[in-house]
Amino acid sequence: MTETSRVPVSRALISVSDKTGLEALGKFLTEGGVDILSTGGTAKALREVGVPVRDVSEQTGFPEIMGGRVKTLHPLIHGGILARRDAQDHLAAMEEHGIAAIDLVVINLYPFEATVASGADAATAVENIDIGGPGMIRAAAKNHDFVAVVTNPGDYEMVMSEIRDNDGATSLELRRRLAHQAYARTAAYDAAIAAWFANQRDETFPACHTLSGVLRQTLRYGENPHQEAAFYTTASTRPGVATATQIQGKELSYNNLNDTDAAFELVAEFEQPAIAIIKHANPCGVAVADTPLAAYGKALKCDPVSAFGGIVALNRPLDEETAAAIVELFVEVVIAPEIDNGARVVLTEKKNVRVLETGAMPDPGEAGVVMRALSGGYLLQSRDNGHVTEDMLKTVTKRAPSEAELADLLFAFAVCKHVKSNAIVYVKDGATVGVGAGQMSRVDSARIAAIKSDDAAKAAGETGSRTEGCVVASDAFFPFADGLLSAAQAGATAVIQPGGSMRDDEVIAAADEKGLAMVLTGVRHFRH
Repeated sequence: MTETSRVPVSRALISVSDKTGLEALGKFLTEGGVDILSTGGTAKALREVGVPVRDVSEQTGFPEIMGGRVKTLHPLIHGGILARRDAQDHLAAMEEHGIAAIDLVVINLYPFEATVASGADAATAVENIDIGGPGMIRAAAKNHDFVAVVTNPGDYEMVMSEIRDNDGATSLELRRRLAHQAYARTAAYDAAIAAWFANQRDETFPACHTLSGVLRQTLRYGENPHQEAAFYTTASTRPGVATATQIQGKELSYNNLNDTDAAFELVAEFEQPAIAIIKHANPCGVAVADTPLAAYGKALKCDPVSAFGGIVALNRPLDEETAAAIVELFVEVVIAPEIDNGARVVLTEKKNVRVLETGAMPDPGEAGVVMRALSGGYLLQSRDNGHVTEDMLKTVTKRAPSEAELADLLFAFAVCKHVKSNAIVYVKDGATVGVGAGQMSRVDSARIAAIKSDDAAKAAGETGSRTEGCVVASDAFFPFADGLLSAAQAGATAVIQPGGSMRDDEVIAAADEKGLAMVLTGVRHFRH
């Protein structure tokens, strides 16, 4: 560190909402002979632990007014922060107006995000919009050639260490790093406020959309080893991978995170105990049953080959028996709302398996937005929280579905919502027996799902077809009858699809000719 880049810390301004680490910082600065300016509650907290401070009002000669709304908005404060020490006109202005230089600014903001998350009313939220804090943070960050600004209590130790190691001074490198963090913090703060106002006005897509996140984890790589990646979290409290506690296992990868999110969102669709096994963001087995163990057996049976190295998600607490069954197969991640003690013991046998506990299930009907990046921008859309119920179905064939078929149809369509388009899902007795995902034509998805089902049956030593007597779901309408006829050939007896094709009459006629029951949902579930 060159002498010209070092700035001795002679005067500090401290005004914090979060008092974590405040005592240690205050005592450290005092022992170094630093003059501390402070405000309100911060000044009181420092004095209570024996740290001498001067009130900002003493420095400015002007009292705090308007319930504390106006206290640091004063030239004697902002001049002390913004003054360049290498500009003669700045130094002359400081001399003329009695402005004392401030070398260290320690600010954290009113807890707006936490206030909103607590469910506070609008008036309380507005009172927790900080004004003076962001102004001082931005001023100090702009003048980082001479001023260090600290916005995170987690950085106190680092800053104290540098000051200690450099005879009471800070380096330009540190000040630049802190300035970067400071602007990121005020940007995120303003983004949270803008999002709150948009929510208050029921405006999903405002003219200027702001997005902010906090770095949770720098990942080893992205989808492929040559791609860099990182995991950021937002203020959302929706249960899932971002809010989960990792109980054991290796670090989660980019693909792990993406697939685990897909798996957990899928099992959240069901009220019965459910298991979803995901591979490359698509389900290779989903089932409901009376117990998680039974559901796991049914889900795994669908495609045990693809399930190898997959993600297992539950919508019930993971118990010891189910955990024991899961660890018989190599899986990458297990995620559940709870992991009981017996299950934890079993899972330790496979120490590399990543185990996540969320504490709760996400609400599939919750509103929200999802984003997809494009070159030069991004797309926003509301979350697909559509949920088809029995009363929404329209029977369009001569034969109506039986009660058993109806239950499987609704289950199949819920699964279909989480399969990449074009999606076809065969279901029997509350379990997938064939899944066709991501094909360019719907008929190919129908054929692939049946082929995979037959392959799984043969591998298990079964002589019959698993799709015989099943139901079939399509995420969008059948544009031609060929896809439906492929499903009928596979053995499907009932069909659920959105409808709305120019050839609906042709498709309905084909279903009647094959003796199939068909219901229309009027709801499409494309997932690209």
